[in-house]
Order: sequence, then C-alpha cells, then structure tokens
Amino acid sequence: MIAVTGATGHLGQLVIDELITRGVPAGEIVAAVRSPEKAAGLAERGVQVRRADYNEPESLAAALAGAEKVLLISGSEVGQRVPQHRNVIEAAKAAGVRLLAYTGILNADVTETRLADEHKATEAIIRESGVPFAFLRNAFYFEVYSANFPAALEHGALVDAVGDAQLSVATRSDFAAAAAVVLTTEGHENKVYELGGEPAFTMAELAAELTRQSGRTVVYNNLTVPEYAGFLASVGLPQVIADIFADASGGASRGDGFTNSGDLSRLLGRPTTPLADAVAAALKDLG
Repeated sequence: MIAVTGATGHLGQLVIDELITRGVPAGEIVAAVRSPEKAAGLAERGVQVRRADYNEPESLAAALAGAEKVLLISGSEVGQRVPQHRNVIEAAKAAGVRLLAYTGILNADVTETRLADEHKATEAIIRESGVPFAFLRNAFYFEVYSANFPAALEHGALVDAVGDAQLSVATRSDFAAAAAVVLTTEGHENKVYELGGEPAFTMAELAAELTRQSGRTVVYNNLTVPEYAGFLASVGLPQVIADIFADASGGASRGDGFTNSGDLSRLLGRPTTPLADAVAAALKDLG
C-alpha cells in the first residue's frame, strides 16, 4: 500500500493520478488528507481517504497504518514544517514503512536560503529515524512562474530577482511522475535525487517565449532582493513570507536553482517538458 500525504494539493493529486496510470489499484492507495471532504473525488475513484493532520500525531498513525511506502509532501505552513514533518516521520517509522519519499528543495545541502532551512532539518530527522528514504529535491515549479502570466501580460513584465541565472524549472506533472516512479519501482532506498527540468532557462528567455506565444511584449524586470521582497508584499504576501521568497530568488541568482544532474529525465524515462510546451499549456489554461 502506498500513502500520499497532502493528497488534495496540486502535487498530491497529480501523484495519485500517476500512480493509477502506472497500474497501482486505487484501493491500494491512501490519500492522507487534513480535510477528507475535499477528497470526495478521490474516494469516488476507489482511493482510500484517511484523515491526517500534520499537527495531530494520532491521526497520522491511523492514516499510515499498513502503508509500505509513503510520500511526504512538504507542508505549506512555512515556519511550522519541522515539527509537522517530524510527526509524519515518526508515524511512518512506527508503521514500519519500507520507503519514505520526501519532496524537498533543490540543492538542499548546499543552499543557504532560508526557504531551505526546514527542508534541511527534515532531511536530518529522516536520516536519524533510520527509515529508508528517497529525497526528491524538487527545483522550482513552472506553475509558480505561470501564475504570474496574467499580470505579466497586463503590465508587460515578469518580475523577479534571479538576474540572468539558469533555472532548472520543471512542471508539477513532471515532478509528480517522478515521485510515482520512485514509489512504484525498486532501488531507491537512501537515494538523493536533484530534480530539475532540462534545458534550464533564464527569466529573460521565459519572457521572450511568453512574448512569442502571446503576441504581447513581455520583458524581464530584474529587481534586487530587497526590492523584490517589497514587490511581493505590495501584491499581498505577508512581509515575512515575502522576505523568505525573495531570499530564495537571491539564492537562485547564485546558482541554487540549477542542476545538471539529469535525475528527473532519467526517472521519467523521457525528456522533461520543454519550456515552449509548458508556456503553451499555461496560456491555454488562461483561455
């Protein structure tokens, strides 16, 4: 049995789709979710839906009971994730899982960005637990950037603070497919995967591709890290979160958002989704 935490999130739902596509019976998949009512669609497909709150260890023990493999999708509450993840790790250990896969951040062991701190701490806890693991260190999601396409098309600019750095951005669907491979095949115990799209691209190249496909001129407006933090706060992010995200962009400007490992395409058994295809899909979704 395979359990996926955070299964109603964007990544979690895609992972479950991939598991079913790869032939895992729906009844052998556990969707561990905080709000089961939000997983009604998964239940209708035959997936086991179990309540699992990262803050409630007793719910996690029940949710992971009988699981052989678990995908711990990192929590969304920045600043709270280490104790939350520890609860999941302890429940997985108690359940005797054969593999605990964890979605972390690219270059987690070398980056000095604040966004990586909780991921580093989580990886350390997993190692100390003795549970066989697979670290899925995901690069930035393409969807983080495409979410800004409407504003970029309206104002003619993509805004960030990564300079001309190469970014190994990949789509959520590619990351989900890789996670499903790790969960359904053998030989991944105690492996660390640096997962990123190929070829990498710069923000200027992303702006140029958006211009080409949309027919509207979009340029890349590079800010300093403090300027970008102020910009993010101005569009509604809490200042503390804006500071952390801007700091992550600063790390990417120094190379933290790049990998040439080839791990993602090897796991997928195919090339990662090309930039042009990802932009086209995003524009289609915008209508």
